[in-house]
Amino acid sequence: VQLVESGGGRVQPGGSLRLSCAASGFTFSSYTMSWYRQAPGKERELVASITSAGSRTYYLDFMKGRFTISRDNAENTVALQMISLKPEDTAVYYCNAKSEWLDREYWGQGTQVTVSS
Repeated sequence: VQLVESGGGRVQPGGSLRLSCAASGFTFSSYTMSWYRQAPGKERELVASITSAGSRTYYLDFMKGRFTISRDNAENTVALQMISLKPEDTAVYYCNAKSEWLDREYWGQGTQVTVSS
């Protein structure tokens, strides 16, 4: 099983980034996919989720309108489009896969997002 994130980097406040997660080794279309983030000294928090068929999404309230999660079950990828980035969005962003049928969950290695002028 692999979850490989990409797309992180440094961006100025107000900028945009698109994170991507490529999945392999499991039945991607049976898993809810999520993005979490962890800032220095803080606990990991859920940013956004999308159900296996992409029919439902969930966002932390203060991220609505700035972050958009999407998935492509044909390509086994999930993306997080982030706009209007703020310094407080600085964190390591992790891709997560959780089975909707079994007690299985997987994590990526994370990608750093730094929002700074």
